[in-house]
Amino acid sequence: MDVNFGKAKLVIIGVILLVIIAIISSASVQIVEAGNRGVLLHWSAVDTSVPPLEEGLHFVMPFADKVVNMEIRTLKFVKSTSGASKDLQTVTTEVTVNYRAAPNSVNTLYKEVGPDYESRIIQPAVEEVVKQITAKYNAEELITKRPLVKSDIETEISARLNPYDINTDAISITDFQFSPLFAQAIESKVEAEQKALKAENDLRRIEVEARQAEQQAKGIAAANVAEAEGEAEAIKIINEALAQNPNYLDWLKIKAWDGKLPLVVGEGGTPFIQIPREP
Repeated sequence: MDVNFGKAKLVIIGVILLVIIAIISSASVQIVEAGNRGVLLHWSAVDTSVPPLEEGLHFVMPFADKVVNMEIRTLKFVKSTSGASKDLQTVTTEVTVNYRAAPNSVNTLYKEVGPDYESRIIQPAVEEVVKQITAKYNAEELITKRPLVKSDIETEISARLNPYDINTDAISITDFQFSPLFAQAIESKVEAEQKALKAENDLRRIEVEARQAEQQAKGIAAANVAEAEGEAEAIKIINEALAQNPNYLDWLKIKAWDGKLPLVVGEGGTPFIQIPREP
């Protein structure tokens, strides 16, 4: 009986040792997931003496060390912020920020801010910057100068996040919303501008058509004048040629004769046509 009890005791001790070894082994191995960097904590304090751990398997001091995963892939933050424009119009701006933590500085970010740095750093920075920038522009300028507004917001947000080793890949203005009254006024103005532009284009078209018609009329008139001058010159040439011909007067007489012989010839006159007599 004592022998069996001793064997059972050895088995229990062996199992306990195996469990302890398994626990120690498990605590000695830490895994950094893909797309992350590992922040090494030594007795819950950030160990900045070593750089952030790369992806994969790492051996650490059991129970004393712990590894926290910090994502370094590009993340998206969307925030809708209401503010006032320069002309005191209420405007709601929706901004999308694509950002990522600097891989080599995530341990510092974790130490100074913590893992929830999005709500602590990014959100307040975006809200403040959007309100600050929209206040520099009139409501209409926020629409007509949208690329410039976007550039100002992007520059200012990047300047706020860079000291925390948070890099911005892209910042976009995804929406502008104004009060219904102002939106209607903008729509009416745009419609009026479109009508004015159409009227201006119509006027230009009419002017072009008028100039074309005028040029065409001038061309026709010039052609008629040239034709008339040509005919006059031809008549002049013909008349000069006939005038120099000795038979011209006879031709005129023949042309003017109506084909009838005169009934009476004046005294001492010469008959118009000589009629031969019989012998």
